[in-house]
Amino acid sequence: MRLTLDMSLDKAAFYDHIKRQLELPDYFGQNADALHDCIEELSARIDVYAENEDRAEDHAVRAMRALRDCDNVVWHTFDPKDLKRSDFWYDLPEELIAQTPVEPRNSSRLLSVSRDTGDIVHSHFYDLGKYLREGDLLVVNDSRVLPARLYGTKEGTGSFIEFLLLKQLELDTWEILCRPGKKAKIGSRFEFGGGKLRAEIVDIVEDGDRIARFEHEGDLYSVLDEIGQMPLPPYITEKLADKERYQTVYSHDIGSAAAPTAGLHFTCEQMDELRQSGIDIAYVTLHVGLGTFRPVKEDRIADHLMHTESYYMPRETAEAIRRTKERGGRVIAVGTTSCRTLESIGMPEDKAYSGDTSIFIYPGYKFKVIDGLITNFHLPESTLIMLVSAFLGYEKTMLAYKTAVDERYRFFSFGDAMLIV
Repeated sequence: MRLTLDMSLDKAAFYDHIKRQLELPDYFGQNADALHDCIEELSARIDVYAENEDRAEDHAVRAMRALRDCDNVVWHTFDPKDLKRSDFWYDLPEELIAQTPVEPRNSSRLLSVSRDTGDIVHSHFYDLGKYLREGDLLVVNDSRVLPARLYGTKEGTGSFIEFLLLKQLELDTWEILCRPGKKAKIGSRFEFGGGKLRAEIVDIVEDGDRIARFEHEGDLYSVLDEIGQMPLPPYITEKLADKERYQTVYSHDIGSAAAPTAGLHFTCEQMDELRQSGIDIAYVTLHVGLGTFRPVKEDRIADHLMHTESYYMPRETAEAIRRTKERGGRVIAVGTTSCRTLESIGMPEDKAYSGDTSIFIYPGYKFKVIDGLITNFHLPESTLIMLVSAFLGYEKTMLAYKTAVDERYRFFSFGDAMLIV
């Protein structure tokens, strides 16, 4: 059996997590002696992994001594390389997966958790300003989602085809996913929107994706905006009535295959109110790829290879970050995409940055830029929950997720928000 401990947790959270992991009896008392007796009653070997031993509270120190005294306990210092994909699993009732966005945007719930103590406060996103301070900087991702899902027919047969645009290779040439693939042989032609858009398959790449060359009148993005559908994640099964609800109110630079969902909670009015209260807002662009939905397949998370995404940081944002740090403010990333952009660049000089990143952030990573994070609740065993665990701490993250499930928060893209400061 495996028992993971965050030695910096307060007493109630520390013992609650032990009881939940080992399914200890109801009469278990929250003290070191009771822990020793209950552990020795278990016949199985227990591997204990301790996190934050250097910040251990008195109750955790006493518990550590009690555990070390048990014959069936093997004590380990927490090592991120030991983490398995299954360590990031949690039980989520299907009904907690949000299918539609709430109105207004900022009426979603907000779970605020202290990075130091793990203390949790429940409120709503419109209360965000209560947890921020004058001089803080929010960094948001202004990438705009491309309406990249196309439904059409094969020329000559009229049979159904679905395209999903993945990556623009040239002006009118894209790498795509298509369904059913057997219809999309090299030379096959398709039409969409009653002929407003046509395509020919010109190549098939190694992983089975197709290369398609498009024909159209006018601007391609205008045609896609007219006939394309939002590439909603597979766990959202309801049709989206308004395509703009899968865009942030500040979206600008089109190119994402999925929304930077932490930003969906903001309204224009709330952003104005934050600015008026002394909270700065700066922008980066990271075009979110479909790799964000691809599962981790390796058992050891350290063996996982991340997908690559392109980013851009304007000079103004670099200057804002340095200015915020110099005056003692906090840099708070709005979403994991903003976080990955900032951490890929590191502490910037006063200049613009652009490039590609495949940074994989998981427990053990040392953050260089961010002091806070606003994010949604992510899929079990995903790279996104691993990133959150790296910032908040593994134990605090899993406790926060358990709390969110118990309190019936809404999960994933259209779900509720979490603030870590």
